[in-house]
Amino acid sequence: MSKVIAVAGKGGVGKTTLSALIVRYLTAKNLTPVLAVDADPNSNLGETLGNPVTKTVGDIRENFMKDPQGIPSGMDKVNYIEMMMNQVLIEEKNYDLLVMGRQEGTGCYCMVNNILHRFMEELSKDYKYLVVDNEAGMEHLSRRTSGKVDLLFLVTDYSLRGLRAVKRIHGLLGELKLTVGKMGIVVTRAPETLNQAFLAEVDEMAVPVWGTVPDDENLRTFDMERKSLMELNEASPSVKAIEKIMEKVLSL
Repeated sequence: MSKVIAVAGKGGVGKTTLSALIVRYLTAKNLTPVLAVDADPNSNLGETLGNPVTKTVGDIRENFMKDPQGIPSGMDKVNYIEMMMNQVLIEEKNYDLLVMGRQEGTGCYCMVNNILHRFMEELSKDYKYLVVDNEAGMEHLSRRTSGKVDLLFLVTDYSLRGLRAVKRIHGLLGELKLTVGKMGIVVTRAPETLNQAFLAEVDEMAVPVWGTVPDDENLRTFDMERKSLMELNEASPSVKAIEKIMEKVLSL
């Protein structure tokens, strides 16, 4: 049974970077195979992992809706969509990547979404971990999975605006069809000590802080050079911070 690790936070706080570093940790520790799912319409996880993305699940859905009869002779709709899904799955040695892509347009997507949902359910059985980089509202997560999240990382940068966005996301959980096992806050670009004003806001949520990730110049360098975070040196501050966080979280 695969474990689902979901990462959520507002844009710009580093959740995609955190997702990539979690994938890096799992593969480095041989906790494989891993399926990385980019469920944010902004779709940056592939680039962060060093995988250029040309097709997404959203492309499959939109192309099918434009021409639902354009199926090769002798193939039914289910087999055709599943074949196309396999083509957008990017396969690496220790992890695979699936990019959800664009949101739904107008019209009824029920049939094709049901097929996609069933495919995702079957696909997830082949992996030890699913790491899902989410949009802030997490609608993709509630619609495209079984509704089970084992570990939910609520990501904020070191700002009250970022933390309050996390509080809003936390407040949405009751409206979504999600069962969350454990959840915690991760603070990115954080100093060694979090100040009292920040911690007071955290206390209002009654959600533990799982850890902090310091500002890491290596992350900016890799971004500018368009290098995969999978290649980050194990001595990098962000890599060491994620290792500490993951060892703590996986033992919960």
